[in-house]
Amino acid sequence: MNTISRFFPAIFMIVSVMFLSSCDDGKVNLFTIEDDIAMGEQFTAEILANPEEYPVLDPALHPEAYAYVNRMRDEILASEEIRYREEFAWDVYIIDQDVFNAFAIPGGTTFYYTGLIKFLDNEASLAGVMAHEIAHADRRHSTKRLTSIYGIQILTSLLLGNNPGLIEQILADLAVTSSALAFSRQDEFEADEFAVRYLYPTETDARGVAYFFEKIDAEPSPGWMVYFSTHPPDDERITAIHEIHQELGGDEGNVFETRYQDFKNLLP
Repeated sequence: MNTISRFFPAIFMIVSVMFLSSCDDGKVNLFTIEDDIAMGEQFTAEILANPEEYPVLDPALHPEAYAYVNRMRDEILASEEIRYREEFAWDVYIIDQDVFNAFAIPGGTTFYYTGLIKFLDNEASLAGVMAHEIAHADRRHSTKRLTSIYGIQILTSLLLGNNPGLIEQILADLAVTSSALAFSRQDEFEADEFAVRYLYPTETDARGVAYFFEKIDAEPSPGWMVYFSTHPPDDERITAIHEIHQELGGDEGNVFETRYQDFKNLLP
């Protein structure tokens, strides 16, 4: 029996698994929606259990601040473009650190540092960042990225039986270097596009994520490298955001400067 014939059953199983796995926009994702949710729950639990590294503001002690960001989230989630509105948790947390960062984890939960919030000038900019992060979760960019990194290992585990320690290993790897989840250029452009699409039907200016980048360009800081370590910048992104806005009709929205200042005053 030749080598190809000998290994054909295993090859057939691998190909079958690939075709039966979740596939979004032509990209194979070996994680299921349930995996996204479970992984997100585990990530969130670990973050909330580590207040020294992640000093998350307690929603019970800061109800007005959380009411503000939750309202923004709900306006975004009203978009018909959201695929997993009902399935994902979409919890929002504020981390009280002078860090220029925000991030989404699988399953929809998003985190925003007060350093980022205080740097921005208006609600539209933060809404753009939030919509961008929600797009990363809804388009499942993180688990697609993990598939590209751990694909062979995951396939082997599927062939040999479930590996209960696999998620723990992935979490340990991510704890060593968050750059493992650095999004591709295509992922970033897609998240920018859907940020505009999510916000366009709302009263908020849908170009908020462009305003975010424009402010960074105007006031460069080494601190932004924290954000860009997982969100690679691209000079073409601002132009693309404005082009998508024009394609949708170009309607002007509100930036809500006054109420955003009131929100920032609620923060420590």
